[in-house]
Amino acid sequence: FKEYTNLPAGRYSFRVRYTDLGSAGGEKHLADLRVLPVWYLSPAAFLMYAILAGLLIRTLYSFLDLRFARTQYMLERIISKRTEDLIIEKEKTENLLANVLPRNTASEIMETGKAAKVKYNFVTVLFSDIQGFTKLAEEMNPELLIDELDKFFFYFDSVVGKFGIEKIKTIGDAYMCAGGIPEKNRTNPVEVILAALEMQDYMLRLKKTSRVGGMELWDIRIGIHTGTVVAGVVGQKKLSYDIWGDTVNTASRMESSGEAGKINISGTTCEFVKDFFICEYRGKMPVKYKGEIDMYFVNGIVPELRDESGKPNSKFLLKMRMIKLLDIEETVIKMFDDEAAPNLYFHNSQMVKNISNHTELLSRAENLPGEEFLRVKLAALFLFTGFISDSDYDRHAESSILMVEELLPAHGFEPEDIDEIKRLVRNSCGNIRESLSDDILHDARYDYLGRVDYIVLTDRLLKEQAEYGKIYSKKEWLDVQLKLLADHEFRTEKARVLRSVSLEDQTNALRDFYSPAGLLR
Repeated sequence: FKEYTNLPAGRYSFRVRYTDLGSAGGEKHLADLRVLPVWYLSPAAFLMYAILAGLLIRTLYSFLDLRFARTQYMLERIISKRTEDLIIEKEKTENLLANVLPRNTASEIMETGKAAKVKYNFVTVLFSDIQGFTKLAEEMNPELLIDELDKFFFYFDSVVGKFGIEKIKTIGDAYMCAGGIPEKNRTNPVEVILAALEMQDYMLRLKKTSRVGGMELWDIRIGIHTGTVVAGVVGQKKLSYDIWGDTVNTASRMESSGEAGKINISGTTCEFVKDFFICEYRGKMPVKYKGEIDMYFVNGIVPELRDESGKPNSKFLLKMRMIKLLDIEETVIKMFDDEAAPNLYFHNSQMVKNISNHTELLSRAENLPGEEFLRVKLAALFLFTGFISDSDYDRHAESSILMVEELLPAHGFEPEDIDEIKRLVRNSCGNIRESLSDDILHDARYDYLGRVDYIVLTDRLLKEQAEYGKIYSKKEWLDVQLKLLADHEFRTEKARVLRSVSLEDQTNALRDFYSPAGLLR
């Protein structure tokens, strides 16, 4: 027999011939056979191996992908938590800085690492001092003394915060604050004295109700002066906001020259507040390099501006809002000059000034009451503020109303004032007539239609609208303006009297200025 081992799979042919003992051979025979592969080497097995390998690779990839995703998720959670912690800590730091420094100054330090010193030309500085504090410190329990002092200063902080006054510092029993910084305003002398009156009233009430060791507590001495200061941050590690200048020194002298339980103000401050408060002249004080300065005691609010409890009444508050009106006007004009797009050729700060001034003129001519005058004047200022933003040119009314809601509450205006101003703006933009104030604002807005510079202004309006995608041919613009002139009618008698150019002359001038055909170039 013949034994074969390890024959590769495949087809084989065997040629066989036999021989006998006599060496006689037989015929050759051909035998074909096939060796089958073992099962694990078959094509099906290799296909299965390929499939298994693919599944294994996919499983491994999925496992790695899942592991990566889990790792990424954990990292994202860690980063998110760290970010959240950083934000919380940043807010704490900002709030801490804001409690120590004015918010704008704190923001400047957070962004740049330092804060520039700023000069303020109209600031009212208040100094207060506890009368006889040194003697009390010798007689009272130190812990009780500090607790009482902390209670006073906590109340003072709430008072100055209510009036938008900036606390500067406390040194022992001395308390120092200033109005008109960091936000400039014209009402700071009045607001500082209102705060001083509340401090004085609080100490008087406390003196009547509190006794420690059998002796009456606390008298306060307050001094106030108005002038120029320089404000800034001092120190590197321990930051401190402070103010410097003759105004600070004079305010300190006003306090030291005052009397217990009295508010002593300089003649300069008196000039700004004498219409609001009873100021009692008490003589002069010599000041180095300045000669003598007049001094006055403040004995409360003038009778016509206070209620039965001695607090400011509605007339007082209206008078204050009239002064704040000037601050708001300055703010709005500055917004137009600094933020408005340069292609607002018509709806610019000059037009706002014109409308505001004409609104005031018509209001006085129509004897509009004070509250209504204030509201229509503010509506005139905010009428075009919507053009400052990047919103839709045709939706400026909504943007103007948002500006009213954003700015006026910060100036102490009541919700009913704000609602009425919004109504006036909305009515003016929609040509709705509901009141005399609507008529006045309408006439002030369209005053330019009767002025000698109407042609110049309407051409600016055409140029502005063209740049905002309101393309007109000159003929179309001419038709629009002719219709406006023909349909328009001044609603108040004073506006009709003040018209400089008649409708006929204005129409002829308009026709002469614009070509009847041709596209705007």
